[in-house]
Amino acid sequence: MGKGFFSQLKDKLAGPSYDEIENAEQNYVEIDTAREEGKSKITVRPFLLEDFEDVKPILDSLREGYTIALVNIRPLKDKDIVELKRAINKLKKTTDAIEGEIAGFGEDYIVVCPSFASIYRSKQVSEVKGEEGKAEE
Repeated sequence: MGKGFFSQLKDKLAGPSYDEIENAEQNYVEIDTAREEGKSKITVRPFLLEDFEDVKPILDSLREGYTIALVNIRPLKDKDIVELKRAINKLKKTTDAIEGEIAGFGEDYIVVCPSFASIYRSKQVSEVKGEEGKAEE
């Protein structure tokens, strides 16, 4: 009857032999998987705002048009609130110039995106504070 049940099972579970692997590799076609870094690729990039001078790289990447910036403002907020306001105003002016959007994201982050993207604003966030007492529909 040939090989026993356990011998057949062992052969199936053992995997291919070295010769079978060598022969199989000759049948493969190599494909270049390296991607070309083009301008159409969108990058979500984190930034840390520790000084007013840290605004420059954020502005540069936003002007390129392919970056959504996640800016951690906590270090500058703790250090100098006046400099933070100045930095945020600078970000707002550039955002307006590129027709993008800027919004707070929690207490310590700001999101800035170019014109091709929009920032989701929930009904809860966009409600006027004077309407807090009204029941939601």
